Amino acid sequence: MTNQSDGHLLRAFRSGDRGAFTALVTRHESALLRHARALLGEGSAYEDVVQEVFLKLAQVPPEVPPECNGDVELERLHLTAWLHKVTRNACMDVMRSEARRKKREHDVANDDAQAGDFGAVELGDTRAAVRRELAKLPVDQREVLVLRLLDERSYKEIAEITGKKIGTVGWLISVGLKELGTRLEPLMSGEKRPGAGLDRAGSPMRLDVVQGELS
Repeated sequence: MTNQSDGHLLRAFRSGDRGAFTALVTRHESALLRHARALLGEGSAYEDVVQEVFLKLAQVPPEVPPECNGDVELERLHLTAWLHKVTRNACMDVMRSEARRKKREHDVANDDAQAGDFGAVELGDTRAAVRRELAKLPVDQREVLVLRLLDERSYKEIAEITGKKIGTVGWLISVGLKELGTRLEPLMSGEKRPGAGLDRAGSPMRLDVVQGELS
């Protein structure tokens, strides 16, 4: 069943095949958890959001447009966009109702004041440091970087998921990578890793370097 297309699994689920729904959850859960965590931060809230998304999928599964039927890639893109849009909307509801973003920014400001010399981070903490600094970026930058680096979504897919123009997505990725590189440059320079951080001209950290640390 794992080799069957998203469209086939959706149709099978509508026909009463519970195994098809389980296959869809297994296939898409990790990406949705990353997306929700990028927006809401650590804690149980992002996991609850993803559970609500799959509950909605179970209750009202989306229809695959006729022009997508039989095309594995188009079926995947259609369902993926739907799932990520529902996830994003649910996260935004949580953020508005609980004012999570303001509290998180306040906590980050306090952390920055107590952080000290970033160059003291040891080699084994590199991945944790990348994730920690990624979490401190503005939510719109953090969201597009997670979708791009971890889920390897195209600019077009990210634009559709977030409702932003492709040019805006590209700008957010560029600015986010540059800011992340600036924050991580002391650590990467301390490790003398080739190609990491910012070069002398101030070029943004290479996407593949960050992706390697996050994977």
